[in-house]
Parts: sequence; structure tokens; C-alpha cells
Amino acid sequence: MKPLAGRRGRTLAVLLLLAIGAVLAVAQSVGVSPARAFDPSKAPEIQDRLFDSLADIELGVDSPVAKNGPDVRNFTPHGKAQCTSQIGGNVKVNQDCINIAASSYQGRAQAQNETSIAVNPGDHEQLVATSNDYRRGDGTCGTEWSSDGGSHWQDSTLPNGFVNGTPYGAQREYFEASGDPSVAWDSKGNVYFSCQQFQRGTPTTNNPDFSSAVYLYRSTANGGASWSFPGTPVVTDADFTGATLIDKPYMTVDNHTGSPYQDRIYVTWTSFAADGTAYIYEAYSSDYGRSFSSPIVVSRNSALCANNYGLPTPNGNCNENQFSDPFTGPDGALYVVYNNYNNSLAGPNDNHNQFLLSKSTDGGASFSAPVLVSNYYDLPDCATYQGGQDEGRACVPEHGSSMNSVFRATNYASGQINPKNPSQVVVTFGSYINSFDSGTCTPESFSTTTGQDLYAGVKSSACANKILFSVSNNGGTSFANTNPLTLGTVNTSSQAGSDQFWQWSGFSSTGQLVVSYYDRQYGTDETDGSLDFSLSASNANLGNMKVTRVTSSSMPPPTEFPDAQGNSTFLGDYTGIAVGDHAYPLWTDTRSIDLFDCSPTGPPALCTATEPDGLTANDEDIFTDKVGF
Repeated sequence: MKPLAGRRGRTLAVLLLLAIGAVLAVAQSVGVSPARAFDPSKAPEIQDRLFDSLADIELGVDSPVAKNGPDVRNFTPHGKAQCTSQIGGNVKVNQDCINIAASSYQGRAQAQNETSIAVNPGDHEQLVATSNDYRRGDGTCGTEWSSDGGSHWQDSTLPNGFVNGTPYGAQREYFEASGDPSVAWDSKGNVYFSCQQFQRGTPTTNNPDFSSAVYLYRSTANGGASWSFPGTPVVTDADFTGATLIDKPYMTVDNHTGSPYQDRIYVTWTSFAADGTAYIYEAYSSDYGRSFSSPIVVSRNSALCANNYGLPTPNGNCNENQFSDPFTGPDGALYVVYNNYNNSLAGPNDNHNQFLLSKSTDGGASFSAPVLVSNYYDLPDCATYQGGQDEGRACVPEHGSSMNSVFRATNYASGQINPKNPSQVVVTFGSYINSFDSGTCTPESFSTTTGQDLYAGVKSSACANKILFSVSNNGGTSFANTNPLTLGTVNTSSQAGSDQFWQWSGFSSTGQLVVSYYDRQYGTDETDGSLDFSLSASNANLGNMKVTRVTSSSMPPPTEFPDAQGNSTFLGDYTGIAVGDHAYPLWTDTRSIDLFDCSPTGPPALCTATEPDGLTANDEDIFTDKVGF
């Protein structure tokens, strides 16, 4: 068999596109609208790589290994159900006691992950948190709120799932699942929630519908305790001609007093089309979320996009993108930073990609040509270094012989404007080869079976992911340094040789850059796949990084959504942070023990469980802390 050329020049793209066309033809013959017939399992390899973890899990593209036959785990007695509200000063945000799920559905009625959090700019005691929430047995957009600076939290219920209007021809329709949440406040004390909603299609369900949409909800006067119904459609796949999967949305609100677009709401997302393309789109609302503009393409033409994989370029040659993050400046400018995969390579072993930034100065009505924020190196292929679990995805391999860390992961960007210097745009991101741990970790092209990145030095201290930052001092027109081997990092010498990933960033009012992330510098994290959470804060000149350990103890390797060995395949894709007078990082935590009914007959009894690889089964909760900087 002729090997695939990684993510470059894929020889199967045309055949896969023909297969998609055949699927659409069958869908039309049975009366299914082409706009609802996008089948992610038939996507070209480059597109399949870019689906986020939520889409993969919920659409059934890469479902976790199902357990067949008797459960091999060793149950042991346990007492009361887990309702922990605090672990050593870290505060549990989701206020549910753990659901007792059947062991074959571990994670499906328990987990919370993919976090976003925002603080009211007019009242720093008010916070709203969001996550993917699985307590109803499927992914939904979950939300919590605090009115005392994050010391105590209450759950609220987002009225999502209801299809507003009749885009698919019926008056009473419901989306099956939702997730990829984000949250933001305006300048008048309203808070907004963006939620991706979709049908899971076949074979996950017996309904061939793969419809997808992004909805917006508004909380007025009570800081996230209740939400508007029905939600406002930001975009639906019915807005496009042909089959489309709408994926990985994120939202921001221009809450700068005096901005010409004050309180305008912006949402960006990736549109995966049946022609194999993956463009970034944006829509805006200038009426407090009551309606949205038509979708506008963000990722267009650029000399930076030299490889289009032989796929169509209907909206420009930057046709393969993912993980957009919109943010605004006090002058009303809108910036969108995103991963792009159309870059050329320096040689046969090179496997870097790039972060691009597009800017709008007319309130999101149009965008400039993309500029290069930085090149970067993504995380390595999981199947190659951690075993055969979940082929086609990257992960964060721990060092040494342990192979517990198999949850899917990628590097992405988070952008901010320095409030003390409105012309200064700062973008943080992860890179596997970087300015801090470079040297004996070298790229080795791509896996010929999965298309994912390969490196020399994985599973040793030679390779480690780091959080870097790139700076523009001219309003995003250009960035001073775009080389991950020489860029500044938010990490310090104490973190040398260990992995840091899934960052988010914010600026304090005094111009300090504040960044939170998962961190494996502590204890045995780097050798057994455990996790901690840290926060880095700069001085006013983006230097002198101070690192604070946020977690009060290490989190064990996750086990929700397990593979056959009991290791988690899904911890989400990202974490969030809110910065006001203090920083409020929000992360997925695995320190709560999972519980099961260990009495198949007779009176129910609750027990813990030991996974096949010896790990104790654990839950996924979301936690925060109030951190000074």
C-alpha cells in the first residue's frame, strides 16, 4: 500500500469526496435535505483531523470503545455519594451530586468538561461558568453562576435544544445534543451564552439527520440564574447551500465603553462542507442577541496558504482551519485568531502549522487578509506513542513507560488586547517544539496511517509542550516574532521538561498578562499521566512570569469515556479563565471518585471501581479558584 503523505497532498481526497457525493445522492433519494446530510465519517482525512472532540464523540466518528460482556473491573465498597464542594481551597462549580451510571456508560451521565467563564466588568462579584454537561445522559450546554466572587455557585438550566422557527420544515423540532459553550458579558450587565447544537445522525442514532446550529441565549438582570427562550439562531446549516457541519463556535462581546460597536456580540465557528473545506465564519448581533447578521467568511486568501490539498477554494485559499477565538479592542476592532493548516513545509520531516489572525474594523462586516501570528508544532500522534486507542487523534503522552494519557488534545490560540496599550495584541498558544524545550525534540513528518505529527524524543524529557506568546505592537498588522523556537513563554525553569497545555489568557486592568493551563511539573504527573493546573502572571511589560500552582493536589489520570484499558479518551478540548480584580481559572477536575451500583440484584449498593489498568475510576467535575496575581 502506498503510504499517505500525512496532512500534505493527500491522495485519497478525491475518492473520499466522491464517496460524500454518493452519500448525499442517497440522502436526497429518501427525502433528506442535502443541508442536513453531512456525514462526518465520510470526510476527507484533513477535515476529519480538524473535528473537535465534542463532534467526534457525539456524532459517533470516534466513539470510545464499548464494553461487551461482563464488566472486568473490580468493585470495592464505598460509602456516601460524591457531592464534594471544595478540595483544599479549590471550589467545585457544578453543583450536582454524581449520577450513578451503569459501568458501560461511564461518563455519559456524569462528566463536565470544555470550560468557559466570564466576570461582569461592572461587578466583579458576578461570574458565569459554562461547560459540556453530561448529567442528562448526553452532552448539553451546562451553566452555573456566582454572585459572591466564585466562593459559592448555583446551577441554572439553559433552555437549549428547542429549534427556533422552522428551518427544517416543522414547527416542533429538537436538537439531540449540544456543547462547545462560551460565555461573555456586555457593558450593561447582560450575560450571553453561545451553544453549539446538533443531531447525531447515523449510525449513532437511527435518524440520518446531521443538522447543526449555533444558538445564543441571554440572561438579563439576574447574572445567569435564568435565560431567554427560545434561543436566537446565530447560524444553522440551513443557512448554507449543500451539506455542512457547524463546529467549534466561540463568542465575544465588545463591552468597551465608548467603542463604536459597544455591546455588539460576535460569534465565530468552523464550517465543514461536503467539498472538504473548513472555513472560519463570523456573525454578529447589534440588538442584544435578538437577531444575527448573515455568515461572513473570516479565513480568506493569503500567500501564507500555499497548500489547499487539491480541494476547492470557493472562499479563498485558506480553506482548512479550526479553533477560532474572537476578541475585541477598545476602538471597536474585532480580531479572530485561528489554527490554519494550509502552510507550506520546509522539508520532508517538517510538520509545523500556523496561527493566523484576521481583523475587522467595520463591526464584523468584512475582514482583512490573514496575517501570521506564529508557526507552531501540534501534539504528537496518540496511536504511535500511546497504543492503538482512538486512532487519528493527538494526545499529551506522559514520559516513560506509562500510557494512561490518551485523551484527545490539540494546541490552539487565545488572543487579548492590552488595556494599557490598545495597539498591543497578544496571542498565547501551545507548541510541542518551542523556545524552552527545543533541542533534541525534532519533527519526523506525519504518521502514514493517521496523518498525525511524529517527533523524535516523545515519551522522554526531550519533548514537552509549552505555552508561548506572540506580540503585535501595531494593532495586529504584523507580529514581531513568529518562530516558536525563539518566542517568549509563560513558563519558567521549574517547568522545564514537563508538559503544559490547554491555556486561556486575559489581561488585568493594570496590563498584566494572566494565563492558566494544565501543568505536569508537579509530583509524578509527568510519569503517570496525572495533572495539575497552574497560572502564570507577567509584569506590566510581559516579563518576569510568576507561576502559581492552582490545584491543591494532583488530579489522577482521567477515566471517564474510557477506552478498553479504562483510560479517558475525552477530557474536552479547552479550558477558560476570567480576569477581573482576581483570576478565576476554570478546569475539568478528576479528583472526585466515580461510583457505580455494584449490586445487580437485591438492595442497591454503591461502590467504586478499578479500571483494567489498575486506576480507580474517577469523575469529571469543573473547579475554580480565586487567584491573586
